Amino acid sequence: MSPPTASSYPADKPSFYRDVVAQTRAVVDPSLPLVSNLANVAALLYWAYHDPAVARPVNWVGFYLRSAARPDTLLLGPFHGRVACTSIRIGQGVCGTAADERRSVLVRNVHEFKGHIACDSASESELVVPLVHPDGRLLGVFDLDSTVLAGFDEVDQAGVEAITAALIETVASWSFE
Repeated sequence: MSPPTASSYPADKPSFYRDVVAQTRAVVDPSLPLVSNLANVAALLYWAYHDPAVARPVNWVGFYLRSAARPDTLLLGPFHGRVACTSIRIGQGVCGTAADERRSVLVRNVHEFKGHIACDSASESELVVPLVHPDGRLLGVFDLDSTVLAGFDEVDQAGVEAITAALIETVASWSFE
């Protein structure tokens, strides 16, 4: 049996997200390739949710990105979790809806979301935040899944929106093509 791991995150959500936003700003490096930075942000949040003090039942954290070659489709980007869908048409499923409407979509029960795409049958709830460049271009979405109903709430939505805002302000000059 392993010894208990010391927690590095506060248990209350507003403080947790404040810390993760600060860490996002610290780990994102515009001199590195985009994929490297997105991988670090996905890993950061996935493992932060699994910190002993936080212990959130999150089973997938990652990105779907828009490609110039397939502008009507989101393609799988860096993530942490089980094998995922590799492409999602814009306008379909939770990710495609968030991309199409360019707004965050919080789904407390994925089985009640018409057209939900079940990439992992263990997922019960989902939060998707669009990544929109300051010039208005849709870059992709940040997708999070939980294994429990109502695994995310409005505090999580605001927190993940703050993470994506920190990411976008850092990567605004990068090409997502």
